[in-house]
Amino acid sequence: MSQQSNLSGGPTISKSFTVSQLTGHIKRLIDDDPALDDVWVEGEVSNFNRASSGHCYFTLKDAGAQVPCVMWRNVADAQDYLPAGGDQVFAHGNVSVYEAGGRYQLYVDRVQPAGVGNLYKEYERLKERLEAEGLFDPQRKRPLSPLPQRIGVVTSPTAAALRDILNVLSRRYPLAEVLLSPTQVQGDAAPPQIVAAIEALNARANIDVIIIARGGGSLEDLWAFNDERVARAVATSRIPTVCGVGHETDFSLADFAADVRAPTPSAAAELVAPDRAELRAYVAGLGAALAAALQGEIDGRRWRLAEQARALKHLSPEARLAQARQRVDDLLARSGAAARHSLALRRERLSGLEGQLASVNPMGTLERGYAIVRRRESGEIAQSVKQVAPGDALDVRVADGEFEAEAK
Repeated sequence: MSQQSNLSGGPTISKSFTVSQLTGHIKRLIDDDPALDDVWVEGEVSNFNRASSGHCYFTLKDAGAQVPCVMWRNVADAQDYLPAGGDQVFAHGNVSVYEAGGRYQLYVDRVQPAGVGNLYKEYERLKERLEAEGLFDPQRKRPLSPLPQRIGVVTSPTAAALRDILNVLSRRYPLAEVLLSPTQVQGDAAPPQIVAAIEALNARANIDVIIIARGGGSLEDLWAFNDERVARAVATSRIPTVCGVGHETDFSLADFAADVRAPTPSAAAELVAPDRAELRAYVAGLGAALAAALQGEIDGRRWRLAEQARALKHLSPEARLAQARQRVDDLLARSGAAARHSLALRRERLSGLEGQLASVNPMGTLERGYAIVRRRESGEIAQSVKQVAPGDALDVRVADGEFEAEAK
């Protein structure tokens, strides 16, 4: 606290608190009140969350108010029962102030069930009936388009959920066009507006997928998405739907009716849109595979062309003519050799015959001093003296000529 004077003549501020001083003062007042040091509080559990630290955070509420609650890990570990959303419980503990947040809280050291809250009972009753009708049947679920061109979004235009969705889509897949079908997402007027927003997108012919989204909240905050009209509109949508309502632990009837349930609005955006980095890598991989396939095809065709060129070369007239020319030359050489061989044989044979002829040739006999005597009148060779009479005219043949003679 501090004392201040007003020099301008206005009212004087005699005392003031800093925020920390004020919060600390309120905390001391609450901590010093014995009535708040040992209390039982009955209410319906909402937004139950166990953090990674093991501490539990939830809200106790009734029709008129709500109070935040904290249960430390050592207390939670010692409990036989931990509540879930919609449970009606009795919680024991002390009330104090969380100074950093400026709010009072019930620090729970014991909790026991008191029954299930009315909203949760209605939720379970409606879920059971719609499930029996087959509204949540997995067989009805449809796959999402891998490359959506237009994405419809059903949410409040002022909601943080819309900003989260747009941020994710612009980062992952900026090629897609986003069409907002605005609606309230909380309160009695929300269900018919959500139905109308879904139907408006279904009336268009160019929407590939619809995201239905809102941020986290209590069961009452999310109750519009547990409305039977909304669940039926989601289930009967002509366009595939992704529901991202609340936090990861929140399950609405719209989640069950949708084709795909996402734990958060951001996760819904990630489910409907591919990552452009992954797409780029995928396209690059396809390009490399195509280039390799084309190169393989080119190499194969080149090999087949070379084979055909070699075959054509063997079958070409020029090759055949060259073969014929060589064959002619070969035949000529072989025929020449054969002729020469035949001539040599004939010469040898002729030489033999000449030798034989020479051995019986009269001229050879004549050259050795013999003579051939013919009777001139008859030309008969006289082979015996009995064939010649004295006075016969004879022709005598010797080696170097003939002469006439007369027998005596």
